[in-house]
Amino acid sequence: MTLVHAAGHLMNAQLDPQAGEILRRGVERLGIEVVTGARTTEILGKHTVTGIKLADGRHIPCDVVVVAAGIRANVEVAEASGLEVERGVVVDDQMRCLDEPDIYAVGECVQHRGQTYGLVAPLWDQARVLADHITGRNPQAAYHGSRVATKLKVAGVDVAAMGLKEPEREDDETLVFSERKKGVYKSVIIRDGRLVGATLIGDVRKVAFLMQAFDRGLPLPEERLELMFDLGAPPAEVSAAELADDAQVCNCNGVSKGMITACVADGVKTVTGVVDQTRAGKGCGTCKGLVAQIVEWAAGGAIEEDPAASWYVPGVPIPKPELMRVIRERGLKSVSAVFATLAPGGEEDARSKMGLASLLKMMWDDEYVDERDARFINDRVHANIQRDGTFSVVPQMKGGVTTPAQLRRIADVADKYGVPMVKLTGGQRIDLLGVPKEKLPEIWADLDMPSGYAYGKSFRTVKTCVGSEFCRFGVGDSTALGIAIEERYQGVEGPGKMKLAVTGCPRNCAEAYVKDLGVVAIDGGKWEIYVGGAAGAHVRKGDLLATVDSADEVITLTGRFLQYYRENANWLERTYAFVPRVGIERIRRIVVDDSDGIAADLDAAMARAVAAYRDPWRERAAPVTPGQFRPSLPLIEQPRVPAAGSPQREA
Repeated sequence: MTLVHAAGHLMNAQLDPQAGEILRRGVERLGIEVVTGARTTEILGKHTVTGIKLADGRHIPCDVVVVAAGIRANVEVAEASGLEVERGVVVDDQMRCLDEPDIYAVGECVQHRGQTYGLVAPLWDQARVLADHITGRNPQAAYHGSRVATKLKVAGVDVAAMGLKEPEREDDETLVFSERKKGVYKSVIIRDGRLVGATLIGDVRKVAFLMQAFDRGLPLPEERLELMFDLGAPPAEVSAAELADDAQVCNCNGVSKGMITACVADGVKTVTGVVDQTRAGKGCGTCKGLVAQIVEWAAGGAIEEDPAASWYVPGVPIPKPELMRVIRERGLKSVSAVFATLAPGGEEDARSKMGLASLLKMMWDDEYVDERDARFINDRVHANIQRDGTFSVVPQMKGGVTTPAQLRRIADVADKYGVPMVKLTGGQRIDLLGVPKEKLPEIWADLDMPSGYAYGKSFRTVKTCVGSEFCRFGVGDSTALGIAIEERYQGVEGPGKMKLAVTGCPRNCAEAYVKDLGVVAIDGGKWEIYVGGAAGAHVRKGDLLATVDSADEVITLTGRFLQYYRENANWLERTYAFVPRVGIERIRRIVVDDSDGIAADLDAAMARAVAAYRDPWRERAAPVTPGQFRPSLPLIEQPRVPAAGSPQREA
């Protein structure tokens, strides 16, 4: 990998040359070549990228080019309208365009006092002035510019920069600490006793105080080294107490200390509650530590844990283990019964219905009392709703294996019903997209194949490679094992969807390392079982749960792990979050070593779930409710009624 940068050193807008060089060394330690002072003039390759050409004639070979272009104001409309434009739309202190008192502009497109901003914090400052001015609340409101500070990671290296990167006046105080071997650089610039610039690379532990000192002009310690290092500085809560009420704590969302303390005074004494109500800390996250300190200080040390964080669903204020115990003790087998018995005031909560329905089905199997209004639309009609109100139909293909007869039926159905799209899925199945709700039962009947459960929070599919039967490298029959796993655990309910894979060798063609549960064949007839993997919005390699000698052991441990996950995961918590939260060592002790003596109970519970399996597509013969497959309105924008006086086209 090569990083090409046009300026003479990295982050030249924020860092001085010495800091840029230290950042460069940190990036190069990751194996990334850094080329500075280089301007790209051409991307080479006719059909695919083969490299880039630099202005000095050098060629750098590559097969992928990523362009990080930053932000530049788009001012074409403003220029065409005759507004004053330089690097951005030029505005005055009231955010008015020059010589145009009725046109205002804010944000990244404007230039104020020669400065443009590519961050969100200045926009909040500008918006306040604009609001005060146009509403008449404060006609004298004026914007004088923003103090810009950033904290980020560059290729894994912590970097913080604010204000000046180099001194500008002879009387500016400057402190610099550089430790090149460790990749640490710190500098501060002080003018008239106030912090006007700071740079931190590698060690950013002092960034919270420095940002507040820079933003609010706080008094600085006499011992200037305390700005860089902890030399017996006052405790954090004293710093929080000394902040003025109008001190801005969250630059991203414009939240001041006074707003946080007012929230606490109103009775919110949990950090998560304050964050939710004020949005402090919901931007870049840099201020979260200071927010917590202010909440604790404002609450007089009586900060509270947010009890809702442990609830399984928001409408029933009980953690999952206790909720399951009470449900069993009281024999609550329907969602309405749980609400009536355990919800405050017996009130039903729509947000909680899906989670409770899943939990009750897992706990009671055949005894569960199904109330269709507790289900999401996908679970009511056993298909995945699309953006236009139609549905997708994905029949089961165990282990990704099908037959010519099944393919012919799928093709015939697609032709008969005019299915708009037929698509191969990532789970080695075929998806029929654009099916109207009322046609679902007919299509299921003509397919005569079981549901592939591609719509619910449940066991989905087992992806396989061809394994030892055909592959030259296969050391295990992954196809047969994948089919066996899918046949046993098909449709099992869960707190989140469960995607599995079995691969016949460590080449991992079925991507087993990044599945909720993945099985990999290795030499000697053994199988490795990995759990907690992901390869979607989150990417995580699974943790090794066990290495076993037989396919039967794989099937047993698969069921046991899935049952432990079903009983202990939070609603909508996928295994990639559940496994690291609980810890693979703890899970291994319970599932493999039976340290808690519950392995037999887990196996029995999973066996009951397997026995309760019913193909949901069999409801085609007798709909559960009269409106289950009733036609629904399409979710598309309808033609608008022409406004009075608008031209009409003749019919």
